[in-house]
Amino acid sequence: MSNALTIASLPTVDSGSVDSLDRYLRVIKTFPVLTAEEEHDYATRLKTTGDLDAAKGLIMSHLRLVASIARGYSGYGLPQADLIQEGNIGLMKAVRRFDPDRGVRLVSFAIHWIKAEIHEYIVRNWRLVKVATTKAQRKLFFNLRSMKQGSGSLQPDEVAHIARELKVKPEEVLEMEARMGGHEISLEGDSDDDSESHFSPIAYLPDPAAEPSQWLAEQQSEQSQMDGLANALDSLDERSRRIVQARWLHEGSGATLHDLAAEFGVSAERIRQIEQKAMQKMKSMIATA
Repeated sequence: MSNALTIASLPTVDSGSVDSLDRYLRVIKTFPVLTAEEEHDYATRLKTTGDLDAAKGLIMSHLRLVASIARGYSGYGLPQADLIQEGNIGLMKAVRRFDPDRGVRLVSFAIHWIKAEIHEYIVRNWRLVKVATTKAQRKLFFNLRSMKQGSGSLQPDEVAHIARELKVKPEEVLEMEARMGGHEISLEGDSDDDSESHFSPIAYLPDPAAEPSQWLAEQQSEQSQMDGLANALDSLDERSRRIVQARWLHEGSGATLHDLAAEFGVSAERIRQIEQKAMQKMKSMIATA
C-alpha cells in the first residue's frame, strides 16, 4: 500500500482553522461503518492483491475512531488537527499490517497503532515530556491528567493512589504535576534592551559544550552509537526487527508480548524467545563494532 496514495485520498484538516476541523469532523461522519463481512472482504483483497481501493475503504470507515482517540489527548496543548493527522498515520500502519484471518476486528487492532503514533508526536513536540525518560514515567505523563480529580492540586491520598496504580514514587507524581501545571519562562527574556540582557535566565546557564573539540567528540560518539544500533537492527530479520522496535525503540508505551503475539499469530512465549535472541545478537554486534 502506498502511503502517498493513501494520504492523498484522505480528507484534510487545517491545523490553524477551527472551521476546517469542524468541516473535517462532519465529513468523516458520512463514511459508513463497515460490517464484519465487508471489513473481512476489504482486508482480504488488500492482503492478497494489494487493492488500494480496499485499503481506502478500511481507512475511511475508521477515521472517526482516530478523531475520537485524538480528542482524549487535547490537554497537551497541541493542535487537535495535528493529533488527528498523526493518528491517521497510525491507522494506515494498522491497515497495512492487519490480518483478517485472525478473527479480530480492525478497530481492536488499530487502537494500539493510533495511540502509539499520537504518543510519539506528543513526545517529539511537547518539551515537558522530556522529563519522562522511563516507561513508568511516560505512563505517568500520559495518565496523570485523566486520573486527577478536579483542576486543583493533588491531595496526599490522590498522590498515593496514582503512585500505587502507576508503580511510580509519590515524589515523581508531584514532580510531574508541577511540571505539567507550571508556566514556561522565556530563557531569552522579553526586553529588547541589550543592557537588560544579563537579567535573562539564559545568562545564568552554564555552557557545558563551550569547547569545540569536546562538542565534536560528543557528536561523533553519539553518531557512532546510533550507527551501531542501526546496523544491528538491519542485521535482524523483519519479524525480529519489528519486535525489538515495538518493544524497546518506540516512543510512548511499548507493545506487550501479547500484543505482538496477536499480530504474528504465535504465543507470547515465542515472542519473548525471538526478542531475547534478537537482543543478544544486537548486543554482540554493537560490542564488536
